[in-house]
Amino acid sequence: MQTSKFPSVQALDQLLDGLGVGAARRRQLDMMRGELQRALDRGALPVPARRSLRRLLEEEALRPYVRIAESGALRHRRVGGGFPPTSEATNEIRRKCIDLLREALGMPPLRLGGGEIPLQPAPEAATLSALARQLDRYLGGAMSPAQTRLTALLAVELDTAARSGELVELRTTDLGEDNGAVYVERRPQGGGAGEGEWVETSALTRAALERWLDVRKDLVQRAHGTSKLWVSLWMNHDGVLDDQGNTVIRPPGMPLEENGLITSYRVGRLRYDGLRQLLPLKLEQLRRAAEAERRRAAA
Repeated sequence: MQTSKFPSVQALDQLLDGLGVGAARRRQLDMMRGELQRALDRGALPVPARRSLRRLLEEEALRPYVRIAESGALRHRRVGGGFPPTSEATNEIRRKCIDLLREALGMPPLRLGGGEIPLQPAPEAATLSALARQLDRYLGGAMSPAQTRLTALLAVELDTAARSGELVELRTTDLGEDNGAVYVERRPQGGGAGEGEWVETSALTRAALERWLDVRKDLVQRAHGTSKLWVSLWMNHDGVLDDQGNTVIRPPGMPLEENGLITSYRVGRLRYDGLRQLLPLKLEQLRRAAEAERRRAAA
């Protein structure tokens, strides 16, 4: 990200770097940062908002910013040939980011309209049980590398109720003896200190991890090694160019990024028999269901 010419945005960059939020929330905050930069570039906000982060986050600057941002005028690229209004879900994320930043500066939350977006329904306990049985059936037969990875990932998710950003940070060193436990570093979405815990794994998860680790071993050897638990299956590129302007190709076996993990979930849900009926559209919905089960078991 380029350094801004505005002192207020420079201060915002420093605040973001020290905020300690999860990867998903950081992407949302970076979206807001870009919108604020473009609003200042256009002279759409009060002049004092250029010089002071606190003035940038005061209601006098935020109300016009939110109005313009919701209109779509601050998008960084065209959508369908134009700049349509942002979705209600994006608008709510923007409001949450505003209050998160204001809280970091010791400022009270604002009421800028809108309301909480209803959570998408999470699967019921019976559906989670059916999902576990389906994964067990997969383990009884031949699986592709992609299906092997997804089976292990879903089994770990059922046991740990980890967020996608927590899942993607898992390493082989976070596995206990014989895969009998997984160490998860909890990362609150809204920021704050994380807290790690060992989670005992089910027989399903132990078997699924054993299958995946065999596949992973060959992949990682080709990529010269990594301790990350989830790795890529195919060659891809990360958007980086070499000195000659050519795309840098990443071999299979490289650490899987959060976007790749979420994509594998979405693709696998549609690709493998039985999953479309058992998995919700989003991994986060599955996480909430798994978390509810963990709480019920602990009660």
